[in-house]
Amino acid sequence: MANHVSALKRVRQTATRTEVNRANRTRVRTSLRALREAIAAGDLKNAQTQYRATASLLDKGVQKGVLHDNTASRYKSRLNARVKALVTAKA
Repeated sequence: MANHVSALKRVRQTATRTEVNRANRTRVRTSLRALREAIAAGDLKNAQTQYRATASLLDKGVQKGVLHDNTASRYKSRLNARVKALVTAKA
């Protein structure tokens, strides 16, 4: 365990940042799961709404350092392709 005052402060800061990062990561993963479930269910309107929310959360995750920007771009691209495939399947 840390003995110096500065080391104790770093331990407190790390714990706080870990909680914030975990909350942000959980929020992104939950949204991704909800979108994938909407796509699997074939619910077009819900999938489109959920895609917009998920894309926003992915961008926020990049801003907060939870995700790499290319990772978020890859997720958005693949999910958008699946939503568009759902649109064309319905038409």
